[in-house]
Amino acid sequence: MPELEEPPASFVDAPKEENIQVCDFRNPMLLSPGELRKLRAHQEEFVQSAATRLSTHLGLEFSLKLTGVKTLAYQKLAEGWGRPAHLTLFKMEPLRGVAILEISSQLGLCLVDRLMGGPGHVPPTGQEMSQIEKVLLEQSVQLLLEEWCGRWSSVKELKPVILGYESNGGFIQTTPPETIMLVVSMEAGFGGCRGQIQMGFPYAAVDPLIRRFCKSASTMTNPAPPAPTPPAAAWKWNTCFDDVCVPVTAEWEGLEMTARQILALKVGDILPLDLQRMQQINVRVADMLKFQGRPGTLAGQWAVELTQAVNC
Repeated sequence: MPELEEPPASFVDAPKEENIQVCDFRNPMLLSPGELRKLRAHQEEFVQSAATRLSTHLGLEFSLKLTGVKTLAYQKLAEGWGRPAHLTLFKMEPLRGVAILEISSQLGLCLVDRLMGGPGHVPPTGQEMSQIEKVLLEQSVQLLLEEWCGRWSSVKELKPVILGYESNGGFIQTTPPETIMLVVSMEAGFGGCRGQIQMGFPYAAVDPLIRRFCKSASTMTNPAPPAPTPPAAAWKWNTCFDDVCVPVTAEWEGLEMTARQILALKVGDILPLDLQRMQQINVRVADMLKFQGRPGTLAGQWAVELTQAVNC
């Protein structure tokens, strides 16, 4: 029996190449695209306001640009910290959890140089901050934290409390490695110095703030239709004013005299009046000019006939 020949190589099915994508389920995005867009706009306002306050604080233009708003596992966040870096541990009372503010060591030293009256020169790389320099930098750190907390005042009043400082993230034990953090990244600079500022918040602590803010932002974007205006009620007299007395006076203008003539007046003197002026009498109600009229008599008494109303 003849043996079957093997098919040509071209007829053998080649293995199909598969497009494999890596998914990291340890760093899920916990915000919807709409919520993330609103939160980013909210943080943009914070960055602009903080840049203005820091410029005033330093006495020169301080640029601050938002580079990212994302959720990240604490372990991965810590791996991205510089060596060395200026790390500030703080709380946002009354929220629970410890947040961390990272300022690159180079940028921090430039800020210290400026606060001490210098131009903000770039220091040698790898230099760590002394304890005195950390205390000087605390003013700028406190200002930045107060501005961030103040941006949430419409949702909840927050107060930043600094707990301490560290230059090596390996010594920080504030939260388990798998804890999800909300990370706000910024690029800062002034003069010839540039560096990164990064804020990390335990997501479980700030999640209620974000939800309430996004909900209120949606309400402002799509406000409820205004309620129909009720028809104006007809004017109705209040009987409480029936017995209230209001002074009514009648006067005319035209007679002018010098001060000497007035002092010389005595009983029996006759004052000449302008007949034309006498036909235009002003009637005041509680010292307010309301009508004009002309003089006359009624039942043997002097009277004024109202000829027109005066709009005041």
